[in-house]
Amino acid sequence: MDSHVVGANEPPLVEQTIGQALTEAAGKYGDREAIVSVHQAARVTYRELNAEAEAIGAGLLSLGLEPGDRVGIWAPNCVEWTLVQFATAKAGLILVNINPAYRLFELEYALKKVACRALVLAESFKSSRYFDMIRKLAPELDSSEPGELESAKLPDLEMVIGFADEIPAGFINYASLPARATQADTDRVAELETSLNPYDPINIQFTSGTTGLPKGATLTHYNILNNAFFVGEQIRLTPDDRMAIPVPLYHCFGMVMGNLGCLTHGSTMVYPSPVFDPAETMQAVQDERCTALYGVPTMFVAELSLENFDDYDVSTLRTGILAGAPCPIEIMKRVIDDMNMREVTIAYGMTETSPVSFQSSVDDPIERRVTTIGRVLPHIEVKVVDEEGNTVPCGETGELWTRGYCVMPGYWNDEEKTKDTLEGDWIKTGDLGTIDEQGYGNIVGRLKDMVIRGGENLYPREIEEFLYTHEGIEEVEVFGVPDPKYGEELCAWIKLHEGRTLTEQDVRDFCDGQISHFKVPRYIRFVEDFPMTVTGKVQKFQMRDTMIEELGLTQAKTA
Repeated sequence: MDSHVVGANEPPLVEQTIGQALTEAAGKYGDREAIVSVHQAARVTYRELNAEAEAIGAGLLSLGLEPGDRVGIWAPNCVEWTLVQFATAKAGLILVNINPAYRLFELEYALKKVACRALVLAESFKSSRYFDMIRKLAPELDSSEPGELESAKLPDLEMVIGFADEIPAGFINYASLPARATQADTDRVAELETSLNPYDPINIQFTSGTTGLPKGATLTHYNILNNAFFVGEQIRLTPDDRMAIPVPLYHCFGMVMGNLGCLTHGSTMVYPSPVFDPAETMQAVQDERCTALYGVPTMFVAELSLENFDDYDVSTLRTGILAGAPCPIEIMKRVIDDMNMREVTIAYGMTETSPVSFQSSVDDPIERRVTTIGRVLPHIEVKVVDEEGNTVPCGETGELWTRGYCVMPGYWNDEEKTKDTLEGDWIKTGDLGTIDEQGYGNIVGRLKDMVIRGGENLYPREIEEFLYTHEGIEEVEVFGVPDPKYGEELCAWIKLHEGRTLTEQDVRDFCDGQISHFKVPRYIRFVEDFPMTVTGKVQKFQMRDTMIEELGLTQAKTA
């Protein structure tokens, strides 16, 4: 039996644009809350969300923007972010998600790569003063008429739209957008609702690759609206559900699985804070009586580690999703037992697949939910292949390839990288995994994370899972470092539970006789935290570079 699975063909795929879906939701759910932004003390109903999105969409068109133009959004989680998401969808503008953590070089790269004509941005957040940063990149703003920027560094950028109490010279005031629209602009938004094509690109998300410059994954209405719907179906979302969304909106997890997942089911989006904060998240769950909670494993670890965790009322929680990184089994068990999330699921995918391809079911046995990524979603096909692209037998390790409605058309303005990633209508995920005879998938590591020690293929994930069973270990990451004898050796970075102490020898003694000797990490370091992306993904390449420098190792050259 081959490692090749095909999802169900029911229910049917949705042939709709995001704008059409919002109009439909406003008709169905009217006065139900669509958004609750706790930190802004803001509440928006579905009817209000639809009306405001149409008004802002008309305002954007009044500036001279045309369907297909790229509009960047640069802000932490807030109501404005989501309004721009839906406004651009209504107007046929392609939303470009800008990471709130970007600095000048990254911002310049992203805006130029996709030729953004407009950028909508917050004034600042924490140490990132967004207004000052864009003025540094485009000093011409200070002497420009609003909407008529001519920048040397950013030749495509014409409009900078800010939301704040005070708007600098050269900026367009976001709050003024609805009033700028003429009746003709409003009529055009209404006309676009029927003329836009679900297969049109509507969103560009930059992938957080570990090497090279980010790539702009281009996604259509059809890609992300359907994926959001099926993800929501897996956790049985209803209009009565209230979803805490502490994950970033600029990322697929927040924007698609969160916002659009709620939209397709009439559920409420709850934003606890501008960026993830464990205490504020738990407070929002309690105060807003949330029934669902999203997060990457590190977020759940942080919530469970709160000193006063037991003081929060989590009795309303029912479900949620852990995604974005492999979830340690021990953490999953605690989420189910201690957070009352009896129907929590694991989801797996990548930005380029909109994002989810595998997800566990609330009906899956606990053991399956804590040890696998579930089964393939409807209308999606996945196979596991060897280095030659041949499908491997069930249970064997290989690279996951995916195809179906969820696969992106390609990377924006990057034919070469698109060709490297797409093989016909299949996308090569770069992830190593297995599929068992029941169709359950498992991720054992990244293709580039696999460690080859003396000819043995070692999968860090397996070793991490074992080390997590030690009661003193809170988090662990295993990766390879160069070795002159074996080619590579294993290294483990370990974060201990508060108040616990361990030595390197203690860890090795724990491994002795429990796992193969060649799987015992040669190098062990105890750390306070790990280098991470803003989405909570651990950056093993940084850890590897640190160890190479610390140990004075030399990277062996390969052919």
